[in-house]
Amino acid sequence: MTFFGRNNIQFNGSGDRTMVFAHGFGCDQNMWRYVEPSFRDRYRTVLFDHVGAGRSDLNAYERDKYAPLQGYASDLVEIGRALDLDDAVFVGHSVSAMIGALASIEAPGMFGKLVMVGPSPRYIDNGDYYGGFSASQIEELLASLSDNHLGWSAAMARAIMGNPDRPELGEELINSFCRTDPEIAKQFARATFTSDNRADLKKVRAKTLILQTRDDIIASERVGEYVNREIEGSRIAYLDASGHCPNLSSPGAVTAAMNEFL
Repeated sequence: MTFFGRNNIQFNGSGDRTMVFAHGFGCDQNMWRYVEPSFRDRYRTVLFDHVGAGRSDLNAYERDKYAPLQGYASDLVEIGRALDLDDAVFVGHSVSAMIGALASIEAPGMFGKLVMVGPSPRYIDNGDYYGGFSASQIEELLASLSDNHLGWSAAMARAIMGNPDRPELGEELINSFCRTDPEIAKQFARATFTSDNRADLKKVRAKTLILQTRDDIIASERVGEYVNREIEGSRIAYLDASGHCPNLSSPGAVTAAMNEFL
């Protein structure tokens, strides 16, 4: 199976420039359904599922390859080279913000602009660096996911989504988490929450926009501001939105900030 089937790649829109959307942990390309259509009149848009998510080919999952985030970044570079991408726009949510950054370093010029939605280069506190979690908290989170995938999904999804006045959003994220293969989810969670890509931020040369919400328990304003400082020339936009998934909860705010940046 080619990577088009491996990653369930979907194309929409038209234009001389391409915009690639990448989803976060426990999600799939459907999470962009309120944002991506707004760009079809100006861009060829590309949606895909990371291996192990959505309708990707689960048989393509290789534990060693995907143990570090670089494995996912290599997939993205492979897709970009096959599509002959040059000066494309990459839009990555959560962990995919870092995956996009790694891909832009591996393949300079492939992505001229990066849009990072809720990025974090490291989730674990370290010295003066604030990631939002202690090492023991992350290990507890990973152990809980390993022991009870469905229970963890139900407990965490609502907290990650935020917006308690809109419970249907939390339910959607719960359902998305629960559709993920438990073994792959466990391994992707470890790759995500134990990663440390702080040193990579200074290597990013693409023009970068960081989209930051309030009350994000996964990637707080303090983390977004760190990313902004470390990526030379980057911009940060504070959205009138809360929680970790503004692409679902506040797509209009995401689209408006992207349009201003682009």
